[in-house]
Amino acid sequence: MSKILKIENYKPQVGRLQTERGIKMIKEFFQQNLSTALNLHRVTGPLFVPSGTGINDDLNGTERAVKFPIKDLGDMKAEVVHSLAKWKRLTLAQYGFKPGYGIYTDMNAIRADEELDNLHSLYVDQWDWERVITKDDRTLDFLKYIVKQIYSALKRTEFMVFEAYPQIKPQLPDDIFFIHSEDLRKMFPGKTAKEREQLITREKGAVFIIGIGCPLGDGKPHDLRAPDYDDYSTVAENGLPGLNGDIMVWDDVLNVALELSSMGVRVDKKALLHQLKEAGKEDRERLYFHQRLLEGSLPLSIGGGIGQSRLCMYYLKKAHIGEIQASIWPEEMREECRKMNITLLVIGAFLRLCLCLMGKCAVRRKTFVSKSK
Repeated sequence: MSKILKIENYKPQVGRLQTERGIKMIKEFFQQNLSTALNLHRVTGPLFVPSGTGINDDLNGTERAVKFPIKDLGDMKAEVVHSLAKWKRLTLAQYGFKPGYGIYTDMNAIRADEELDNLHSLYVDQWDWERVITKDDRTLDFLKYIVKQIYSALKRTEFMVFEAYPQIKPQLPDDIFFIHSEDLRKMFPGKTAKEREQLITREKGAVFIIGIGCPLGDGKPHDLRAPDYDDYSTVAENGLPGLNGDIMVWDDVLNVALELSSMGVRVDKKALLHQLKEAGKEDRERLYFHQRLLEGSLPLSIGGGIGQSRLCMYYLKKAHIGEIQASIWPEEMREECRKMNITLLVIGAFLRLCLCLMGKCAVRRKTFVSKSK
């Protein structure tokens, strides 16, 4: 069900053409800094993969992939990727990367089950990256080291934006704050996971929440993760489970905690078997990707995704991701955005024209919820 945050007195700080120029600058600058910081080589990633191989990602474990038959392959089914976490690990093995080196790619995806709002679109674009590690690197300290490298690239990019657009002031704190999801739960008893994210990110400005997917003291995970890519079960040196997490920053336009990246040390054989069993997904052990991992032909790795449109939205002080990327939005959302001086890109208008030409202007609309800021 679509929803939108209402923004009072919103005035874009950069115009439409300046926004397009800014998007190009941010993407080029950040990916160069990311690749340098983490020793990553750019590779070309797929838009779709064969169905039934376990290569596609299940994200939270429930999202449906967009599937289609391939005529020239006897109508074999393929599916549009959700992200490339597993494909990247296969690619590391194919290229033979050594520890300390890895890859990044421009990932484009369709997430048809996404609930549309200011931050979520059917279309997803992100930098997917993966780096080979050693057994000794599978620690919380190493995870924090990688997060700090990424955060430094975020800080440098923020200053570049300030130089190009002086009206947009830097706001990221000097350092990112680390906290485990269990400690966060204890810090704010009685609050939901999303409420806890809001409170800690508003206070600190930039936060890395550790342990996404593992059951907490109340028996519930902070958020869901599919059981076959991030290692959220291995007990780290802090005595708590989880070698993964999310980078959150405070968005002062929407007044929300904005997730820029989900990342982590990937499962080894032991963690994979344990997490599949706990999730009741042991049938996945027979799939191609899982077989490769279990037989030991895939390298140990760390990796994640960093949202491109979200990053641009954050740096350019936009109120809706549709100001950055072209996607399809409900007409009710477009109308609400117009009232708030938010201009969404034009694909939605083309959709409305197509529906009218097809005689479907009166097509039943989905329920739309306006949510106060």
